[in-house]
Amino acid sequence: MFYLQLRNELWKLFGKKRTYIGFVAFLLAQIGMMLAFRSERWQRSFERLLSGNGYVAAEFLSALTVAVVMLIPQIALLMPLYTTLVGGDLVAKESEDGTLRMILSRPISRVRLLFVKWVAGCIFSLLLVLVLGMIALGVARLLFPWKSMFVFNPGTAFCILTAHDGFWHYLLAQVFMSVNACVSFSIAFMFSCLNIKPAAATIVALTILLASLVLEAIPAFDTYENWMVTHHFKVWLNAFQSPLPWPQIGESEIILVAVATSCFVIGCTAFQVRDIKS
Repeated sequence: MFYLQLRNELWKLFGKKRTYIGFVAFLLAQIGMMLAFRSERWQRSFERLLSGNGYVAAEFLSALTVAVVMLIPQIALLMPLYTTLVGGDLVAKESEDGTLRMILSRPISRVRLLFVKWVAGCIFSLLLVLVLGMIALGVARLLFPWKSMFVFNPGTAFCILTAHDGFWHYLLAQVFMSVNACVSFSIAFMFSCLNIKPAAATIVALTILLASLVLEAIPAFDTYENWMVTHHFKVWLNAFQSPLPWPQIGESEIILVAVATSCFVIGCTAFQVRDIKS
């Protein structure tokens, strides 16, 4: 029964045109960024960065390097936007359209209904990250050779990897990015369970993530960074370090899973006491 309900929920989710907005936006953004990476100005800046650290830039101007460079801004900005768009729409849209009362007239509990929707949304988030990673690497491979990987993000990562190791670390990073996507979706899903409009649920979730990002960038709040969810989102960049800092990765992933689970529980509690009939 659960499988049939999940299949129907996925069919309904991917039957909406707005579900594919994120996939199209990622494709267009990556094509635009790829054209920018072909410019001499970007390549000279990249060469200065590597040469200043004693590396030969030609060995690291590769598809893996460019793919990660493209992912960093998209994971920080675009991914939360499109996951919260779906999360805020999943329950609140049903209530707005008046179909929620018809669904609850069937012999299914509210918790089970929300759980099916939440799992469907997490599957969407996983697919969004998977497609994002595949498109980034595929587009980069069309214009850049398969060589060693260089990953640099100020204050977070400075890593050098061979092409073989870099590819496996790239796949591992997709797992951590998927957790980030599920957390962003879960925050919007929690607000979607309240008696508010779909757009409001999305905006409130984005506001929380943006506020966390802004506070994290203020030096005065450095001592509180572990309380900010966007700080733990950056753990995917640790997947490129060698050796992997498993204690730090494990701590952040446990916190992110706890945030997603807490959002689901809070959303269920609020939805359980709602008056759907009126």
